[in-house]
Amino acid sequence: MPIYEYRCDVCEKNFECLILGNEKPECPSCNSKKVKKLISSCSFFSKGSHGQTVKAAASNSPCSGCTATSCTTCSQ
Repeated sequence: MPIYEYRCDVCEKNFECLILGNEKPECPSCNSKKVKKLISSCSFFSKGSHGQTVKAAASNSPCSGCTATSCTTCSQ
């Protein structure tokens, strides 16, 4: 079930919302339906080359050597 991030156009607060089917998101702070979907960064866990669990984030990489499965620079 997808959880999306939204920003309310009325009160300008960010929130996450679980969306099922054709439901429309509503701001939990002011109940407005005038919201915009935000682009979320994702992260995941993967097994490294030596069986180590590696966490990789799509946009918050701690160094320039990080990839989806290993980091050649910081070994994370």
